[in-house]
Amino acid sequence: MRVAVIPARGGSKRIPRKNIKEFCGRPILAYSIEAALASGLFDKVIVSTDDQEIAEVAKRLGAAIPFIRPAEVADDFATILDVLRHTVDWYRSYGQDEVESLCLIYATAPFVRAVDLQRGLEKLEATPECGSSMSVAKFTYPIQRALRVTPAGALDMISKEYVTTRSQDLEEAYMDAAQFIWSTPGAIDKCKTSLLDAGIAPVEVPIYYVQDIDTMEDWERAELLFQANLLRLEK
Repeated sequence: MRVAVIPARGGSKRIPRKNIKEFCGRPILAYSIEAALASGLFDKVIVSTDDQEIAEVAKRLGAAIPFIRPAEVADDFATILDVLRHTVDWYRSYGQDEVESLCLIYATAPFVRAVDLQRGLEKLEATPECGSSMSVAKFTYPIQRALRVTPAGALDMISKEYVTTRSQDLEEAYMDAAQFIWSTPGAIDKCKTSLLDAGIAPVEVPIYYVQDIDTMEDWERAELLFQANLLRLEK
């Protein structure tokens, strides 16, 4: 059995009620649920939440709520690994079918696409040396050239050894695209602190489908990017 699990706790601090806040006219959670359902990859599409209102919204959008997530894995310190481990343990204890693989899809991922979820599964199956696969995007600027502000208020390079290195000679770097992570119960069991413990294979997605959403400025930028992508696809 393949399970899509969308974590959506109720205690968002910086953007209150973030996981069901309207994004371009719809609850942002809708986009993740619909991508999972449209992919046809999953036997179960569930939302893992500690919040009754979020649970009701998720049900209306077509997701299942097999459990209410306990408080110990729903606070500010709960990790992705905690959420996946709780889901695996719940299905082992109460599920009727054995879980073969899971895909955690972020609740605030309005750019996630069914085709990329498919690519993520293919990457997981094609790289058995890695226990998971996840969406990433390439940084558009060399991170080795990053700047900081000194205590005196001046700009300074963080990695001064690269001050004269040409951009084309610098190693490419990738960011977490914050869309999805595929994994398996076996890999989750092996991990102690992070899914990185069992290895993660990259699934690159275009940078114009990527926006982390932690602040209202992020939110507004994401809506503008979403609308721009719609216009581009309509042409």
